[in-house]
Amino acid sequence: MGFLDKLFGKPIKEEESMTTEKLNIGIILGSTRQGRVSPQVGEWVKGIADKRGDANYEIVDIAEFNLPFLGTTDGTEPGIANWNGKLASLDGFVFIVQEYNHSITGALKNAIDFAREAWYNKAAGIVSYGSTGGARAAEHLRGILAEQKVADVRTHPTLSLFTDFVNGSEFKPQDLHLDNVNAMLGEVIAWSGALKTLR
Repeated sequence: MGFLDKLFGKPIKEEESMTTEKLNIGIILGSTRQGRVSPQVGEWVKGIADKRGDANYEIVDIAEFNLPFLGTTDGTEPGIANWNGKLASLDGFVFIVQEYNHSITGALKNAIDFAREAWYNKAAGIVSYGSTGGARAAEHLRGILAEQKVADVRTHPTLSLFTDFVNGSEFKPQDLHLDNVNAMLGEVIAWSGALKTLR
C-alpha cells in the first residue's frame, strides 16, 4: 500500500506486526572486576522490568564476551563478533553503571567502542551507583552514547553506596527507587519503539 493508505490509517500488515512484537531490551552490566555488585543491581532491575510485561528483558554481561583491549589484537576473537551480534539483536538498553574515578569503567568504555552500527538509533536508560549515586559516571556515559547515536532517557535512578548497600557489597535498595526505575523503563520502551522505525 502507498502513502495515501498510510495517511488515512488503513491497516498495514508490516506495521501491525511492528506494534505487537515485543521489544528486546538488554540490561548491560558495566563492570568486570572481581567482587563486583553490578550483577545484584542488574537482577534487581530485571525483576522490576519482568513484572511490567512490556518487553523482553535480558542481562548482558560484558565479562562473558572476553573482549580484548581495542586495537591490541587483529580483531578476530569470537567475543567481538558475539558482542556485536548481541547488540544488534537488541532494541534498547539499560546500563548498570558504577562510578570509577568520576567516570565509567574502562571495561565498559572498551565494550562500547567495539561496536558502531549495532548501537545506532536505539534508546538507553542508566541506573548508576557510587558514593554520589554514580551521577558523574552517568554524565560521562551520556556523551559517549550520543556519539554512538544512542538516545539516553532523562529519568535516572541513582543508588548510594551509603544507603542502598550494606558494607559496600550487599545490595539493599530503598523502596523509593522503584518508581524511578519504572519511569525510566517506560521511557526506554517508548523511545526504543519510536527509534525502531528508523532502522
